[in-house]
Amino acid sequence: MERVLLVRVPASAAHYGGGLVDGAFVLRLFGDALTFVSCRDDGDEGLLASYVDVQFSEPVSPGDFLAIACGEESRTRLSRTYSLVATRQGRLRKGQARASAAEARMEVGPAIATATARVVVPVAAVREAESRAPRS
Repeated sequence: MERVLLVRVPASAAHYGGGLVDGAFVLRLFGDALTFVSCRDDGDEGLLASYVDVQFSEPVSPGDFLAIACGEESRTRLSRTYSLVATRQGRLRKGQARASAAEARMEVGPAIATATARVVVPVAAVREAESRAPRS
C-alpha cells in the first residue's frame, strides 16, 4: 500500500461536540485518494461504485495530520478494488501553553479508519488506454 495523501484537518471540519470531525470527512479523503490513483493508473477519474466494510476506529480532531494509503487488491477490465487506510501522523497537543503546539511524525501512525472500495473505469477510457498500449 502506498501513501497518496497527507492532509491537516482544518478547524472548519469540526462537526460534533468536543470538536470532533465526522466520518464523512475521512470518506472524502478516501475519495480523493481513489481519484488520484485512478487518474494516474487509468487516465480517468473513474466512478466510485461502492465502499465495503468501512471501519472508524479512532476519533479525528481539527489539527490532526492524516495520511491516506491506497492499495489495489484486484482489477478487471472495467473495475478496480482498493484497500484504504487513514492513519494519524500527528496532532495538536492539547493542554499546552501555546494553542498551536503540535507533534508530527513520518513513521506510520495508528489507523483511524479503513475501507475497501470499488471503482469503475468508463469503457471509453479503457478503450483509449488499450489503443495506446504496445501490441505484441
